[in-house]
Amino acid sequence: MKQFTIYDCRLQIENRKLKIANRNRGFTLVELLLVLVISSILLAAVAVAFNASVINYQENEDIFKTINNARQALCRITSQLRTASAVDIDAPNNECSFFTADGQDITYQYRSAENKLYLITNSDSQEYVLCDNVISMSFIKNPADDNSYCKSVQISITVQSGDMQRKLSAAVVIRKNLV
Repeated sequence: MKQFTIYDCRLQIENRKLKIANRNRGFTLVELLLVLVISSILLAAVAVAFNASVINYQENEDIFKTINNARQALCRITSQLRTASAVDIDAPNNECSFFTADGQDITYQYRSAENKLYLITNSDSQEYVLCDNVISMSFIKNPADDNSYCKSVQISITVQSGDMQRKLSAAVVIRKNLV
């Protein structure tokens, strides 16, 4: 029979403690798989949220550009109409023809088939696209009391980008006719 010393007893106790500690120190395969599944779900949720954010940003950027183009076109039309020397009262509601302050004969025309607003210089028949994505536009010309000239013009333009629509309006008094 072997004799155990106190040192041997302590050594055995320490070995048992180490074995117990080693058993509790690592993760089991089930725990690792569970962590992997939870992490995958969280990453998928973050990816979906990020994708939705990118799509929303693109849609907002598109409608901003469309509205900005329409505003610039509206600003150009109104500034030229204010100083126009003669506006054609009999032109259809989808166009506005007039002579500018410097004598140019121009027409702004909306073509519903193309969803575009055009600037047409009548002297050389050049056409320029002023605005895209226009779904409706009207020029309502208000004649003077004796119908001899156009006193003012009301302009309405509706643009669309994706599912979003915006309507912009302006009214212009022809200053040359106020004198």
